[in-house]
Amino acid sequence: MPWDRRVRIGIDVGGTFTDAVAVDAATLKLVGQVKVPTSHHHEDGVAHGIVQALGRLLDQAGRTPAEVTFLAHGTTQATNALLEGDVAKVGLIGIGTGAGAVLTRRLAALGKLELAPGKRLPLSYAHVADPFDGDAVRAAVARVQEEGAHVLVATEPFGVDRPEGERAVLDAARSTGLPVTAAHEITSLYGLHKRTRTAVVNAAVLPRMLATADLVDSAITKAGITAPLMVMRCDGGVMSLEEMRRRPLLTVLSGPAAGVAGALMQERISEGVFLETGGTSTDISVVRRGKVAVRHATVLGKASYLTALDVRTVGVGGGSMVRVSGGKVTGVGPRSAHIASLPYACFASPGELRDAKAVTVRPVAGDPGDYLVLDAAGGRFAVTMTCAANALGHVPDGDFARCDPAAARAALAPVAAVLGTDVAGAARSVLDAGTARIRRVVDAMIRDYRLDRETAVLVGGGGGAAVVIRHLASAAGLEGRVARHSEVISPIGVALALVREQVERIIPGATQEQILAVRGEAERAVLAQGAAADGVEVEVTVDPQTSTVRAVATGATELRTQDRAHRADAAERLRAAATSLKTPESRVKVLAGTDAYTVYGTQVRRRLRAPRQPVRVVDADGVVRLGVSDARVRTTTVGAAGEEIASLVRDATSYGDGGVRAPAVRLLVGGRIADLSGVLEPGALLALARSELRARAADEPVVAVVETRA
Repeated sequence: MPWDRRVRIGIDVGGTFTDAVAVDAATLKLVGQVKVPTSHHHEDGVAHGIVQALGRLLDQAGRTPAEVTFLAHGTTQATNALLEGDVAKVGLIGIGTGAGAVLTRRLAALGKLELAPGKRLPLSYAHVADPFDGDAVRAAVARVQEEGAHVLVATEPFGVDRPEGERAVLDAARSTGLPVTAAHEITSLYGLHKRTRTAVVNAAVLPRMLATADLVDSAITKAGITAPLMVMRCDGGVMSLEEMRRRPLLTVLSGPAAGVAGALMQERISEGVFLETGGTSTDISVVRRGKVAVRHATVLGKASYLTALDVRTVGVGGGSMVRVSGGKVTGVGPRSAHIASLPYACFASPGELRDAKAVTVRPVAGDPGDYLVLDAAGGRFAVTMTCAANALGHVPDGDFARCDPAAARAALAPVAAVLGTDVAGAARSVLDAGTARIRRVVDAMIRDYRLDRETAVLVGGGGGAAVVIRHLASAAGLEGRVARHSEVISPIGVALALVREQVERIIPGATQEQILAVRGEAERAVLAQGAAADGVEVEVTVDPQTSTVRAVATGATELRTQDRAHRADAAERLRAAATSLKTPESRVKVLAGTDAYTVYGTQVRRRLRAPRQPVRVVDADGVVRLGVSDARVRTTTVGAAGEEIASLVRDATSYGDGGVRAPAVRLLVGGRIADLSGVLEPGALLALARSELRARAADEPVVAVVETRA
């Protein structure tokens, strides 16, 4: 096929609409976008809307199915199923004798887990003492089937270390034809109750997700698309359809993850905060060192072993209504014009706003009675954050939330009269009240993740991005911008996302070999899902307090590693580094480089202390991929790297109350940044470094960036 005809497609299935975008595979520019109603009530469920959106998108973009080289979709289906209690009944087979039997029998209480008001997790429990007794296992399975179970989970104390028992139960249960899974397959972390709870919730959404996956896969195959179907994960990456069939719970909370993935890939954020603003709320997440911040998620009010985007939601959006009392704006939201079924005042015509009078009401039964609306010739209208932002000229031409500023000012005039100020003052009061709530969360996340306020940026996505970002950035003293195509940033994120996998093991006193084994398992997992071998990056973290060894592998598909057409020249890369370092270009020097990366640095003099050397690593696209406040940089080769890195580690290793601590090391080799900063023990760090380099030619250049830990 012609090189410049290929497209990557991302589809985001929301509660109301399904959005689809086509992104040029060579330039990564948006070449098509469509919106269709999400088909919840169709006999094929949301799969029908996905296929419908795909067909319209290809027509609009003028592409054939054969020219689709990457196809992925994100869905709120698992999230909605849990929130609405629309899940399958789970048959839980507990395994154990003696004390183990006591522990597993207690798991029957998982059936009390509340999903929605009046709805609990449907669960049937059966117990087997010997998992290798086929007759006993089949009898237990038959018992939960008779009680209505549509999916099976096997769990056993210490199943992480000894999974043979859980596997034996699955082998005996497969003849039923029901979907089966084991607790150790979902997570390899200790904690029987939390591990089993995570596995049971995963199983509860499994049948519905399997049905949708099969329908979508069949439909795109019939349409002639040969690209493998990928699915958005809640940690910002994508996984293969086969992996989704095993762990559908990973799609829970994937909606916010798609947005930040889009901002990360399209806007090339190195460090900052991403805000996705809709009509009712704003989802806030962090990008640190070019990666999204993730943590173990809370599902149904309980801690889980599900690794998800760390997203914090504030009930303020573009449609949030204004609250007034005592002649002052006392708040904005959480009620939105959408839920109140009221049109925005700023989108009304002059005739509709004639004789407008500001009054306070209860938009919905049970709401406070201090929400301000306009009663006018054309009916009742909501005064919103969007009205205030347009009145101040904060929303640019062509933006999704743009209206005639004159109309917005007319809408704010009755509000200004109530507040005893002018229109601009009233608009500022509204935006101050709304963004103050968002700012508190932004400041907390910057603090929690120790972002550098000098380099952190605020990036807005979603249809209401322009309503919030400019005023918020000014108040917070940060750089802010609206992402390109912000209204479809989520499906763009799906189209551009990387394959991702995380492997966690609790290994007390982990040896170098055990750490390397966890790393290798994560790398093999993303390779199996289609990532290109040369583009896989693995970040390893060893937490000595919890004895947790964690490896996070990310990688682009083979096509993605080949199709980047743009390359920044030396001037562009220098400008990006100088901007990030907040220093004149004349004071920035090139410290090292590879074919894929250039390392820049500057000197910062300090009184009575040694100079500090901040460093920025800029990729071939002109994007800052790594920022370090003080580092030493060395260039060597693969053949000589072992001795050179060992010397750097010895020189920078610190000794304190916590014992020996290796420095934070990153290696630039080929197209990869090998991040070894999560490893504290010097010997393990050097072993990981050798592992990263072992398949490379001896004369290939390697750049080591060594940061002494604070």
